[in-house]
Amino acid sequence: MPRGDGTGPRGEGPGTGRGLGRGTGSGSRLGLGGGQALGPGGDCLCPKCGTKVAHKLGQPCYNMSCPKCGTKMTR
Repeated sequence: MPRGDGTGPRGEGPGTGRGLGRGTGSGSRLGLGGGQALGPGGDCLCPKCGTKVAHKLGQPCYNMSCPKCGTKMTR
């Protein structure tokens, strides 16, 4: 843009070029950013009534039902 008024040639100026390359690179190929395995410790929490139950290794909290109200638990 010669005078900064937006009349410059197309395809040149800010916002063009290689940029950050979102969606490419090793991070997206490895599937990072999917589910979050938070490890063996911690509690499962009922979002409805607030009941906490110890997390069981190998059983996701979202597969457990709250012992008090039956709602699916979260981590």
